[in-house]
Amino acid sequence: MDLTDAVLSFALLGALLTITPGLDTALVLRAAVTMGRGPAFATALGIGAGALAWGAAAAVGASALLAASSVGYTILRVVGAAYMIFLGVRMIAAALRRGGRIAEAETAKIVPTFWSTFGRGFLTNLLNPKVGAFYLAVIPQFVPEGADPLATGLLLALVHDVEGLLWFAAIIMGAQAARGFLARRAVRRTVDAGTGAVLLGFGVRLGLSSQ
Repeated sequence: MDLTDAVLSFALLGALLTITPGLDTALVLRAAVTMGRGPAFATALGIGAGALAWGAAAAVGASALLAASSVGYTILRVVGAAYMIFLGVRMIAAALRRGGRIAEAETAKIVPTFWSTFGRGFLTNLLNPKVGAFYLAVIPQFVPEGADPLATGLLLALVHDVEGLLWFAAIIMGAQAARGFLARRAVRRTVDAGTGAVLLGFGVRLGLSSQ
């Protein structure tokens, strides 16, 4: 298998994984519905940056060291689970908050910035050891014999990132096209509650996971 075959094969696998509904898709959709196109793209870029960091770590063997260290993996797993649970609870609480004047005033003061939404996507991916485990297990299988592992690993992670950004762009533009319906308060609350439940579920499952 040469480099071209490796990239094309990995791109096919990455595309199938990208369009599978999951935590990343839920975060981007929630940002598009509740905050708008700019914050949604910032969230998507953060997710991509986190995935690229894991891809680089897998390429240089850092993920292998993490996988070999039960203490290091446990610490990252617990921190990641706590962060996801924290975000999930916040979103569910926001969805359940009644539309009183005080609540509306507090919501109006919250202005999403590029770095706040980028950071949310980045940390959610970076603190998820399952992402690192995926890259660690998959990327070495697609490195051709004689190729530079670091350069090839970064290239494959970048291919996956581009696929993810294209998928997220389609989601964001679709949400914008349906913004009349999605802007309804009931829909926004439903999206917040649904995304919060997904985050909470991922966090609890990650926290209870032993590997």
